Amino acid sequence: MAIGLLAVACPVFSQELYVNTEPASNMATNSLGIRVENQGFFNPTYKNRSTLEVMYGASRHLMVHGSLYMSDYYQNQQHFEGGSVYAKYRFLSIDSVQKHFRGAFFAKLSSIDNPIPNQEISLEGDNSGLQTGVVFTQLLHKLALSGSISYLHAWDNAGGYELPDGHAKDAIAYTLSSGYLTLPKAYKDYDQLNVNLYAELLGKTNPGYGQSYLDAAPAIQLIFNTLVRVDFSYRIPLYNSMIRNTDYMYLVRVEYNLFNL
Repeated sequence: MAIGLLAVACPVFSQELYVNTEPASNMATNSLGIRVENQGFFNPTYKNRSTLEVMYGASRHLMVHGSLYMSDYYQNQQHFEGGSVYAKYRFLSIDSVQKHFRGAFFAKLSSIDNPIPNQEISLEGDNSGLQTGVVFTQLLHKLALSGSISYLHAWDNAGGYELPDGHAKDAIAYTLSSGYLTLPKAYKDYDQLNVNLYAELLGKTNPGYGQSYLDAAPAIQLIFNTLVRVDFSYRIPLYNSMIRNTDYMYLVRVEYNLFNL
């Protein structure tokens, strides 16, 4: 039974569980993940956003997410902001021993009830809109590399909040992520603690507006009993010419997984 759970959970590939991005790989079929996340910034004042996310592995090719957002970013108290749905379809799998290459299409749709002061199009609580893209992931033993590119289109937010004149409605996002499994040195059973280190580059640009950014996002991840995952990350701008919330932002996340539903 323990060996079966170990195989289903795929901890050997835990270095693909990026903190700020999604890999091309999917979670196991008929598995359910529940995430509670908090992220925020301290300048000019402390603001934070909490997210409740549920993920389901519908098949070896398809997984879906649903998220709800609450923050005090635009008010002096926490309030419900809206939600989003996400789907990823894996169309490419090239597998061999301790390495593989995978590709997937993904799409995200959000409906948010907030003012729109920022130039960044962000579907995680800030903007209503649609995002579509493609991601590729390469696993090489303990190292996993992943890159994505996507298109975002924003429209007016719920609650009568319109996109201000002069704000971009379209954006291009791009990511490059690496993850390295540091512990355990050798797998013996699924009770072993997994420790993964990540380095991610997160970028976005508004074509025609001269607005873009590129962030570095180092992260550490702990996985307990293949079921519980804890993430810590901090974003550091390498370049920024865009008004946004996401620069110098911390992220803390706890995730619990149920397998073989």
